[in-house]
Amino acid sequence: MLIEKIQTDLNQALKDHEAVKVSTLRILLAEIKNTQIAKGQDLSDEDIVGVIQKEAKRRKEAAAGFRSGDREESAKIEEEELAVLESYLPQQLTDEELTKIVESTITELGASSVSDMGKVIGAVMGKVKGQADGGRVSGIVKGKLVV
Repeated sequence: MLIEKIQTDLNQALKDHEAVKVSTLRILLAEIKNTQIAKGQDLSDEDIVGVIQKEAKRRKEAAAGFRSGDREESAKIEEEELAVLESYLPQQLTDEELTKIVESTITELGASSVSDMGKVIGAVMGKVKGQADGGRVSGIVKGKLVV
């Protein structure tokens, strides 16, 4: 299971004195535990990937915010943490692969206008399961339905 891998990697990072990895994995494990408590049950690997994606998104946004505030050192730390988190995420789909999935989903659903966008995005996100960011999916769907 993914949680066991994260805990094993945390123990190894502690032995190797990798400060950024240790702090990132501790925060991640705490978030996983909080989500588990909120759901009232153990999390599946899919649920854990969702938590990791949420944490990765936070790091991306924080890095962008620090950059716009001219705080390069803080942005670099956020990016280092992001790299640690991304190592636990599934391989991301290329734009070409994602476009093919979007096009086939539009055809399957018979979507033809922007009003169908939410339905298409929901179906595509169900198919890609962590292999693509929602923003990327939304952008491709919008481009295909507006045309």
